[in-house]
Amino acid sequence: MLIDDDDDDQEIFLTAVKAVSDKATCSSFFNAEEALKQLISGREEPEVIFLDLNMPVMNGQQFLIEIKKIDKLKAIPVIIFSTSSHAPTIQATKDLGASDFITKPASFDALKEILKQIIA
Repeated sequence: MLIDDDDDDQEIFLTAVKAVSDKATCSSFFNAEEALKQLISGREEPEVIFLDLNMPVMNGQQFLIEIKKIDKLKAIPVIIFSTSSHAPTIQATKDLGASDFITKPASFDALKEILKQIIA
């Protein structure tokens, strides 16, 4: 699952997932609050969540706090996928329960290499 409010970032990410694995599927959400509702309802059961930080309505840190409060969801690995590389931000998200923090790469090939390590 990808939660990111940027159309271009979503398109690039989803294209990279397809390029890396013909078996992997990825649902995407522009709104973290809507994604959380889908997770709580059981309509979405991802193996991993890639989460942007800077989003309207509910930001990535708020989403992370909420998902870690819910027993049936807190074990899902959440990987922060952000343009930020600010060390205190990285540490803060890990303190909130993020499994990893990936700064969005500058190239499509770099993104594919990152995803190969995670989903392939």
